[in-house]
Amino acid sequence: MIHELEMRAVYADTLNELMDADNNVVCLEADLSKASGTNPKVISRHPGRFINCGVAEANMIGVGAGLAKEGKIPFCATFSCFASRRVYDQVTISCAYASNNVKVIGTAPGITQGPNGGTHMCFQDLAIMRAMPNMHVYSPCDAYELRAVMRFMAQEKQPTYMQLIRSQVKQIFDESYVFDPNKAVVLREGSDVTLISTGYMTQFTPAVADLLSTEGIGVEVIHYPSVKPFDIETLVRSAGRTGAVVTVENQNIIGGLGGAVCETLSEHCPTRIKRLGIPDKFGEVATEKYLFNKHGFGPEHIAEACRSLAKGKK
Repeated sequence: MIHELEMRAVYADTLNELMDADNNVVCLEADLSKASGTNPKVISRHPGRFINCGVAEANMIGVGAGLAKEGKIPFCATFSCFASRRVYDQVTISCAYASNNVKVIGTAPGITQGPNGGTHMCFQDLAIMRAMPNMHVYSPCDAYELRAVMRFMAQEKQPTYMQLIRSQVKQIFDESYVFDPNKAVVLREGSDVTLISTGYMTQFTPAVADLLSTEGIGVEVIHYPSVKPFDIETLVRSAGRTGAVVTVENQNIIGGLGGAVCETLSEHCPTRIKRLGIPDKFGEVATEKYLFNKHGFGPEHIAEACRSLAKGKK
């Protein structure tokens, strides 16, 4: 069962499958292949299409863009802070502006960087990549969705940024899951409050809905695997029914999922909203529990936000 594996192991296994099926798929790394899971799995199976660009992330993007221009499908992985902040200009010009089919993989997003602290905890990659024209931005929540997203990416000729959680996460989907970037996924139906998440935080939301159901609060749980393109219709329909929305993300609350939700509803369905995530702060060396409590976006905080908005309507 792939849901029992670390997400980086699923990334490497899926990349191997894609490379088996298509000789154009290429694996690029910036000296962090053990962190992303491709060392030794991809190196040993496809040594001729594994390129370690060294500690030179901008160069990796340039190499990837050149390969894409020649018809290759490069998956370029490194820590999310390097895959977004450090190489933003190269991704903008060589990938998005040039419409090159480069797949940029940002590993260990947000608080999952843990021991590496503030310099490596990138809380704005969804926001800055979402602001880039011609760029798709994905954040899969579990192993099955990761595999489906990667298969989709390999088939579509589109500059793409994808967050990659490295650790094992709770199962949300199964083998039947099909990824569609234009569709959010309704995981639970409810009429009192809409709870919206993406990526790492989605694993916590069904349990929150189950808890609040025992209190008579109906939570509609919606997962957004794609932050760009963004499914407006599903959000507006749900917000129109519940009249209250909570967003939660492993990101700064400015510009990412919460920003997309607020922008959408302000134009199409003005609604009371509470955004949960990092409140415009840098990271620090700390445990997940500590950061959840400090910034108020762990499961208990999600439940309280939903509870408060639901009761505030009465």
